[in-house]
Amino acid sequence: MGKVIIFSAPSGAGKSTIVNHLLGKNLGLEFSVSATSRAPRGKEINGREYYFFSTEEFKKHIEKQEFLEWEEVYPGCFYGTLLREVERIWAQGHTVLFDVDVIGGLNIKKKFGNQALAIFIQPPSIEVLRQRLTGRGTDAPDKIEQRIAKAEYEMTFADQFDTIIVNDRLENAFQEAEQKIRAFLS
Repeated sequence: MGKVIIFSAPSGAGKSTIVNHLLGKNLGLEFSVSATSRAPRGKEINGREYYFFSTEEFKKHIEKQEFLEWEEVYPGCFYGTLLREVERIWAQGHTVLFDVDVIGGLNIKKKFGNQALAIFIQPPSIEVLRQRLTGRGTDAPDKIEQRIAKAEYEMTFADQFDTIIVNDRLENAFQEAEQKIRAFLS
């Protein structure tokens, strides 16, 4: 069994930006593409950002126990990690890098214990988070408020992660994440 690195955060905290930065470094990391039952956003491509399934398809994968973890994040909207994705990455000799929601991150950490480094990316404040989500221009105001409410809830789990990185300056967050990963992998 190889090692895994888990990044979790409320939506808009900068988790995906940090993960993409780390993938560009020579750390032996490979991104685990999650599965979801939500529709693609913007220029998302099946198999790159997510494996997009219908709700029915997603439920069939659950029944067949093909997920490492899964969750109904919003009513009727599922996210999960396919076991075959983890096995594929380890077979290539790489460390699995997860970009998952908070509950999924904690579930993965429980399964892998000391073989996992769980990192929580925290926004500097809820107000900054609201500005970031609004600035994206991808969600309607009611969706943004739904995400803010979820973020407030998710931030109560931060202390269950191995480490917390407050993303107030992106360059600092990049450096801190890189240092923590290098220490974990050495």
